Amino acid sequence: MSAYRPLTFHNGNVSLQAVSAGPEKGIPLLLLHGFPEFWYGWRRQIDALAEAGFYVVAPNQRGYNTSDKPWPVSAYTVPHLVSDVLAMADQLGWEKFSLAGHDWGAAVAWNVALQHSHRVSRLAILNVPHPSVMLHHVKTSPAQMVRSWYILFFQLPWLPERLLEAGNFRLLALSLLRTSRRGTFSPEDLRRYRQAWLQPGALRGMIHWYRAAARYQPKITDPLVRVPTRILWGVRDPALRFRMAEESLRYCQEGELVRFDDCTHWLQHEAPERVNRLMVEFFSESMNKE
Repeated sequence: MSAYRPLTFHNGNVSLQAVSAGPEKGIPLLLLHGFPEFWYGWRRQIDALAEAGFYVVAPNQRGYNTSDKPWPVSAYTVPHLVSDVLAMADQLGWEKFSLAGHDWGAAVAWNVALQHSHRVSRLAILNVPHPSVMLHHVKTSPAQMVRSWYILFFQLPWLPERLLEAGNFRLLALSLLRTSRRGTFSPEDLRRYRQAWLQPGALRGMIHWYRAAARYQPKITDPLVRVPTRILWGVRDPALRFRMAEESLRYCQEGELVRFDDCTHWLQHEAPERVNRLMVEFFSESMNKE
């Protein structure tokens, strides 16, 4: 990895830390990580995107690593998470920007595009369905309910944090190793993640995302995504069925789906070159059309 430039953003009293790379006058691109990662989850994409001419910013989202970790569950609702993205874009002077998200970062990215389509040039989604599709399947599909068992577990107070931190975060590390292809996460990767999980309040903040999602479900008045969207999906995802990716296309005015048959939920780690190529190609089109 190249040396990245550190950035600090503020959204009200919440401070958000990030890294950046690439020319500051390049194509603006924001990368949103998911659970249980931090900006480092995009380490295999940042350099390639920066070298292609993008000004890449990858934050630690609230509750993660060195960013602030508000105490109440209500601080992790979708409106707060969306406002973090807009605050970062505003402080960068970005009137319009491209956006990519994986896992929870993809859920935030969907909502930013839904609520503020005028700010988003293009949207890339990695392995999380459209919010309406996710909500429908979690509520009505027994198969998806079984796969999403951990969401219910995370609703318990304090116990999830205690179990995940036990044995030097043994269960959290195993969750990465057992849901990915062999060799995807190296010992050095796990060391970096453990450092992030050790940050005071990090486990609570990370799990609060799930608690807030269950307690404060946002109402989607218009589910149509009007931003050009490319969905990249690892078919071997053990938690989220490929069917949900296909259904998500119905909510995209201009959408396409690229399947990764040999990849799991962690496709940007498992097939970085293909993911990078598809992202560079897709996001570069925004400059050709504007």
